[in-house]
Amino acid sequence: MAGSLRVEVRPGQYRDSIVLMVASARMSAAPGVEAAMAAMATQLNLDLLRESGLWSAALERAGPGDLVLAARGADPESGLRVAEAVLSERAATPPAGDVPAPRTVRTASRLLDGANIAVVSVPGEHAAWACWDALAQGLNVFCFSDHVSVADEVRLKDEALRRGLLMLGPDCGTAILDGVGLGFSNLVPRGRIGVVGASGTGIQQLTCLLAQQGVGISQAIGVGGRDLTPEVGGRMTREAVRRLDEDPDTDLIIVIAKGGAGAAGLNARKPLRQGPDLTALAVEVGGGSLPPYPALPAWAGQVDGIFSGGTLRDEATLIWAGDRRFSAVDYGDERFTRGRPHPMIDHKLRLDAIRRAEGLIYLDVVLGRAAHPDPAAELAPALASRPAVVVLVGTEQDPQGLSRQREAFEAAGAAVFTSNSRAARAVLHADSGS
Repeated sequence: MAGSLRVEVRPGQYRDSIVLMVASARMSAAPGVEAAMAAMATQLNLDLLRESGLWSAALERAGPGDLVLAARGADPESGLRVAEAVLSERAATPPAGDVPAPRTVRTASRLLDGANIAVVSVPGEHAAWACWDALAQGLNVFCFSDHVSVADEVRLKDEALRRGLLMLGPDCGTAILDGVGLGFSNLVPRGRIGVVGASGTGIQQLTCLLAQQGVGISQAIGVGGRDLTPEVGGRMTREAVRRLDEDPDTDLIIVIAKGGAGAAGLNARKPLRQGPDLTALAVEVGGGSLPPYPALPAWAGQVDGIFSGGTLRDEATLIWAGDRRFSAVDYGDERFTRGRPHPMIDHKLRLDAIRRAEGLIYLDVVLGRAAHPDPAAELAPALASRPAVVVLVGTEQDPQGLSRQREAFEAAGAAVFTSNSRAARAVLHADSGS
């Protein structure tokens, strides 16, 4: 591989994954750096270092408690200097007095008066234990982590129901509870529509389309991608619907099933809606209209769908209905996120896919809390002079700014939609120029 390699192992220097993710991103962007990574030397991360061409003999002796800084390129030292700066500026502040930092969810909750929900985002092999710890303390759980077994998910949800608690997840990407966003979520108005979703990006698409019509939500309860599978049986979906049915601030309930599948056997006194087309559902419920969308030039060739959201991918493929011109990959799937940040945060995998794409590029870009602070700054240049459609999910109130992002992608030549289903249909019929 081109360039020289510099690897530094720091025994016993722990840093949390968020700090290391920031350090890795900034290292990779440093001048003279082709590839870089800051990570704890777990077996998974050692495998990733080897796959990335960042391996050296020094790593043979590294263990999970050791910090690794690795950079390759014309000037790998610049990457290490950037990493040092990030680690210094984000060094942990010791707790005041002699109180040790809590090491479990249970002990942390005892230090917070009134705490009623725990957010779990740890490697999947440890997530079930953290969720049990939270439930035992009487906390509702929002579990962002994936790679949790189905058996553990069923046991956790049964325990939550026994205790009268919510167990959202595992693989729960989004929730908005009493106006507070958890995981990936958008700044949408409060209103009287309650949403239950097995899909995080589905919740985001629907709530943003409602917001475009001036319609708000009471609650958006994410239940995890597998909740409506036969193995889990919709345990938490039924509980979420029951709670919204009793909620005086909710007049109508919408259920979003991952992949557009129906959620059978749901009963509610209040009106309940579900359907495979999130845009049609949003317009039906919102009672308004959405802005006009751009026309596309005639296109009869290959279409490369490069997604960060599984439900957006599934909705598009349902519309494309097996047309062999179309491919669609969800880079937010757990096979791509193991040991890596989600593609809504880190664009590396999707940038690589854009470079490899041979046809029209179909890209979803999801804004909001926890997402990349300026996705257009990284993605738009990669689309320049390429035929591209961008599905932009967000609101003007999101920190990234919907209009600002739209302008950047349009300046790169992309056709920008805020509705995934309308974009997918436009591309399907673009061969006729309609």
